[in-house]
Amino acid sequence: MKFWDSNGYNDQGTMDESSPFDDLFKMTRTQRLYGFGICFGLGFIISILSTLMLITGNIPGFAVLYTVGNVISLLSTGFLVGFAKQIKTMFAPVRWLASTVFIASMVLTLVVAFLLKDAGFVLCIVMCVVQFLALFWYCASYIPYGRSIIKKVCGSCIDSIV
Repeated sequence: MKFWDSNGYNDQGTMDESSPFDDLFKMTRTQRLYGFGICFGLGFIISILSTLMLITGNIPGFAVLYTVGNVISLLSTGFLVGFAKQIKTMFAPVRWLASTVFIASMVLTLVVAFLLKDAGFVLCIVMCVVQFLALFWYCASYIPYGRSIIKKVCGSCIDSIV
């Protein structure tokens, strides 16, 4: 079994050797993995740096930086499957819910931050947590057995608490 082979999973958007952008970028599998890691890390760092805006009380600035960081993190999965294929597979059955929740939470985060400002502080934080979890779950759908591993780890953590 080839670990990254997607011949049987084309509708799932797993990484394969024939990305639509291969002719343009000519990236190897290793380069795609590095691109994914760098882009995801950069998005994560921008999201973390958004807390500086939160500390200063700039809720709209926080929401914008956090959302931009998550969008960059989302773009990182384009390195794994190809950007055109990612757009096509965002709403595949395996990830349509995560995609919809992620996009809706980004929009709602910005709406809450700009319309409610200081009154929407807690709701803005909640929407940012939802954004992060939806992006994490979405990205896990691109990793073979990623969601199964997450479920198993979370189940083990819950079992150990109870």
